[in-house]
Amino acid sequence: MLMILLALAASTAAAPADAVAITPDTIPWGPPAADGSRFALLDGRRDVAGQAFSYAFALPPGGWDAPHSHSSTARIFVLKGVLKLGWGPAMDKARARAFPAGSFVVVPAGAVHFDGADEETIILGVANGVWATRYVDGGSGSAGTPVK
Repeated sequence: MLMILLALAASTAAAPADAVAITPDTIPWGPPAADGSRFALLDGRRDVAGQAFSYAFALPPGGWDAPHSHSSTARIFVLKGVLKLGWGPAMDKARARAFPAGSFVVVPAGAVHFDGADEETIILGVANGVWATRYVDGGSGSAGTPVK
């Protein structure tokens, strides 16, 4: 009987206070940028050196982010849609590779790339701070991207 009670107690235990649990329907999106993209910080801090953080980023149908690079490596999982990703300082949509939902991509720190989508696309990423985005054309870019 004691074993049954212990098993029941373990299965109904509350999650730790610092646990994070987010479903696709509960992503805490920030306001959309002018280009329709959206950003959500899911966990951690991107403004602290060496601090791991997780984020969600949504591209609207037909949306493209100009060539840019990031200050640290991003590990990206495509949650929904098809991410189109190309490399280099000139946007050449025809050379972008398609990564459907379920794909995993690593974008190295400093690697100049561009991305877009033909349909609503949501990616989840993990990186380390301090996070900054540098656009080749000096622009300000999409939602949630601190520019330096």
